[in-house]
Amino acid sequence: MISYGKQFIDKSDKNAVLSTLSSNWLTQGPKVQEFEAELKNFFGSRYCSVVANGTAALHLTGIALGWGKKDIILCSPMSFVAGANSVIYSGATPDFVDIDENTYNIDVEKLEGKLANLAKKKKKIKAIIATDFAGNPSEWKILKKISKKYKLKLINDNCHALGSKYEMNQKYAVKYADVVIHSYHPVKNITTAEGGAILTNQKAIYKKVNILKSHGIKKNSNNLWYSEMKELGYNYRISDIQCALGISQLKKLNKFVKKRNQIAKLYSQNFNNNIFKKPFVKKRDLHSFHLYPLLIEFNKMKINKYSFLNKMLKEGIKLQVHYIPTHLHAYYKKKFKFKKNDFPVSENFYKSEVSLPIYYGLKKKEVYKVINSIEKICLDNLK
Repeated sequence: MISYGKQFIDKSDKNAVLSTLSSNWLTQGPKVQEFEAELKNFFGSRYCSVVANGTAALHLTGIALGWGKKDIILCSPMSFVAGANSVIYSGATPDFVDIDENTYNIDVEKLEGKLANLAKKKKKIKAIIATDFAGNPSEWKILKKISKKYKLKLINDNCHALGSKYEMNQKYAVKYADVVIHSYHPVKNITTAEGGAILTNQKAIYKKVNILKSHGIKKNSNNLWYSEMKELGYNYRISDIQCALGISQLKKLNKFVKKRNQIAKLYSQNFNNNIFKKPFVKKRDLHSFHLYPLLIEFNKMKINKYSFLNKMLKEGIKLQVHYIPTHLHAYYKKKFKFKKNDFPVSENFYKSEVSLPIYYGLKKKEVYKVINSIEKICLDNLK
């Protein structure tokens, strides 16, 4: 079975993990600090705190920034639910801005309009969470300008975009955003099995999340026996075992992204029928292709999207779907009264989108099997 995503673990990764398993530290040890140092160097941040997962990173960010009741945080509806969920965990209210129909990131014109409208209503907007969907960098210069104009914190949900470049700068994220969020889930561009990180250039944010991630307990290096809980925190720590894997994986990130781009190029060179819409990449940027979202005009076919996915499954290919727009999940419709057509670009994207297999270990013959199977099923089922 060809899956849509898969981790790549080599001998150096296994040796790194085994070495840590044989050491005196399995958690809260030197590999955690080493991984944080490597991430700071690679992504250009002054501070980094590694945590249990990307959701924990977003939650801690909200708490550290003081989000609370009546605060509104603007997000993309075309993202994993963890982003908006984390806003709720922090006590604030998520609201959404529709996506650009080409990049699938937050539409900056709609964002400006929404902010102006909310400001007129005297709503308390605290921050923007901008997702670099699929690995495609957002309009960061414009987002920074907007956030300054409205005095908002800007968070980069960079979980899809590890290894991407905005204006060919791999260290772009912390240049524009107050906080950058990573996830190291196995289908991401590098993995620690489960894991995440908070990167920032702001010391106060770093100090806050570092205490919060470990029960709100403060320690003193000059007094080995001092350990006092200063505030209510969480157990959002990551182990040395995971960090050892992360250190090893990070060394291969550029190689992984290069291979993903090669696969994406093969896909884009072949899907030329007008029922397909391929990902759009600006020449100024490097897309990291965590996902390859292909849009198919199922309204021109005799089968619907889920019949198509099942036919692909019978061919030995498991595609994926990203995502049901957050506002259309049952919880969000019930709690916040969102409804169909609130964010039509995201909804139309979801109706058409399928995510194709893309990962380092994918073979060229498998890529062509995916291409040929999609084309055959689609063209055989045109109306």
